[in-house]
Amino acid sequence: MNKMLNAEDLISANTTAIANMQSVANTALAAVESLAALNLGFARESLNNTSKQAHAALSAKTPQEVAALQAQAAKPAAENLMTYTRTVYEITTGAAKEIGDLMKGQFDQLNKAAQQAAENAAKASPFGSDVALAAVKQAVAAGNAAYEKFAQATQQAADLAESNIAKATSAATRAAKKAA
Repeated sequence: MNKMLNAEDLISANTTAIANMQSVANTALAAVESLAALNLGFARESLNNTSKQAHAALSAKTPQEVAALQAQAAKPAAENLMTYTRTVYEITTGAAKEIGDLMKGQFDQLNKAAQQAAENAAKASPFGSDVALAAVKQAVAAGNAAYEKFAQATQQAADLAESNIAKATSAATRAAKKAA
């Protein structure tokens, strides 16, 4: 007798799902950990720089010296902020890509399993059940098309974000050069 679904298949599918969710959770936690370390480092560096600037400003003798110190501090501050923003972007997009790849792999496995189940059902089905099989195949094809549209939209959003980050970095660099 040809069984369409047995206990071993269910155990295997659940084991795979748990492993995939653990991978997604580990990726998300690693990204959060990286962001936390970045934020603490940036805060520490900002505090140290601000303290140095305050001491330098207090030792200035004229308003012109204070203005010169502020102008000198603007470029490194802008560069630090650009580096910080770029690193945040890299961490978040890297994690999103990794999670997306994991989800795509899981989707591909699910799609393959659905097609295999449909083929097994067709072999075990009585004559005339080809209409139901065609409906299942059409549903799988519609799911694939929807996933492809989602993947394209996600890629377009990532490309747009990358472009915006590049433009913002360029504008901030120009502004920092003008201030210096």
